[in-house]
Amino acid sequence: MTEAVDPIAVLRRWEERGAVWQVVGEGPAGVTVALCRCDGGEEVDRLTSDDPALRDYLDGRSSSEE
Repeated sequence: MTEAVDPIAVLRRWEERGAVWQVVGEGPAGVTVALCRCDGGEEVDRLTSDDPALRDYLDGRSSSEE
């Protein structure tokens, strides 16, 4: 059984640690967010979710630097 991931909690933890995230895809199937190193460089992971709460949390932002 796979444990459910709270995408907003993931993004908040990422930001709290000084790292950067960027929206790299958005469509009917959900939102894909690249999780990048603290310097805004190399992508180290991706998060994809169709959770409507994530779209609300992003509120049109394309990155954590906005």
